Amino acid sequence: MNPLAVQLNESIQAGSDHVYDMLSRLGKELYYPKEGILSQSAEASSRAKKYNATIGIATEGGKPMHLQVIQEKLSAYKPQDLYPYAPPAGKPDLRVAWRNKMIEETPSLQGKIFGNPIATNALTHGLSIVADLFVDDGDAVIYPDKNWENYELTFGVRRHARLVNYPLFNDQMKFNSNGLKEALLAQKDQGKAVVVLNFPNNPTGYTPGIEESKEIVAAVTEAAEAGINVVVVTDDAYFGLFFEDSIHESLFGSLTGIHPRVLPIKIDGATKEEFVWGFRVGFITYAHDNQDILSALEQKTLGIIRATISSGPHPSQTFVLDALKSPEFAAQKEEKFHIMKARANTVKALLDSGKYDGAWEYYPFNSGYFMCLKVTKVQAEELRVHLLNQYEIGTIALGEHDLRIAFSSLEENQLEELFNTIYQAVQDLTQG
Repeated sequence: MNPLAVQLNESIQAGSDHVYDMLSRLGKELYYPKEGILSQSAEASSRAKKYNATIGIATEGGKPMHLQVIQEKLSAYKPQDLYPYAPPAGKPDLRVAWRNKMIEETPSLQGKIFGNPIATNALTHGLSIVADLFVDDGDAVIYPDKNWENYELTFGVRRHARLVNYPLFNDQMKFNSNGLKEALLAQKDQGKAVVVLNFPNNPTGYTPGIEESKEIVAAVTEAAEAGINVVVVTDDAYFGLFFEDSIHESLFGSLTGIHPRVLPIKIDGATKEEFVWGFRVGFITYAHDNQDILSALEQKTLGIIRATISSGPHPSQTFVLDALKSPEFAAQKEEKFHIMKARANTVKALLDSGKYDGAWEYYPFNSGYFMCLKVTKVQAEELRVHLLNQYEIGTIALGEHDLRIAFSSLEENQLEELFNTIYQAVQDLTQG
């Protein structure tokens, strides 16, 4: 094992045996090179005042070389904020701005110890980093039965995790905290579990309320007290789009500092929060009360980034930072929030109108981009295909009975026609 990896492991183990035991084999082997091209280039950037012949970019006239056909489209930005490599951890000012945003939007983080957000190539990259750092063959990764299918690829296929599902909703159609607790406590013999909490939930658009959130924290705490090391990941992809009664902050805040055996990790990003899906700017943030552990986890994370994508895209990080600093940012984001909320409210009013009774039920939704119908008379896949072939309408079938609707991608005045057509498609299939 590389001596730098050994040094990081010793630093983590000195701070917490529990966190050290959470690391996968790969996680233990990872390190960020202190010597080599990057470190020598960093040293040269501050000291090579005459000529800097280190990092592999081309310059011209003291600026990064570029093509005018590209720069003329991006003339609002300086070439040095677009073309050079971004630091592997992300632009420093962006990391600070995002951390400040996290504290503002999740007040329960006030006074708690957590690291600086590390820039990722959006949400999936952050989840992949978690998988690499903490998941070995057979490790339990726990998340609800209604989930984003990419979890299976990220944790199951890539890292050979043992995927453990529990029903998202209980009999009262609230978050099934007992199901989460049972799934966690079932890992007592193994002594380790990775939990993924995704709110607003994809595909249902559900976010728990305050009491449910307290139950989630209690379930994680009980597992820790039972001797289970818990890596708890908040997948906050749709953060901020809270339309009704629910928590309005990330569970990362409530989970931070609850127990020495609990390592909270927040995965979030500008991707959906700021409506910049193609920019691929996300963040991974660790919480622990030991700064040496936070530093070591950052170094290991940078090792993964260096070994996979090297660094994230510089232009999109610049665009996001520029937006966060703009005095118009908050008002423009609030405007889009109300558009999304109006769409969600329209969907709920349509579903509660009684005109579709007997065709389906729907799962609770109060946030995010999506909602799910539970079709009772036909198979979801059969309905999906019929809608596509007969009516040129696209939906997502999940399992036998669930049909996901992305109201985010339709105008408010299109929603009634959409659900009327889905209802008609059900009638087509049931009446022959």
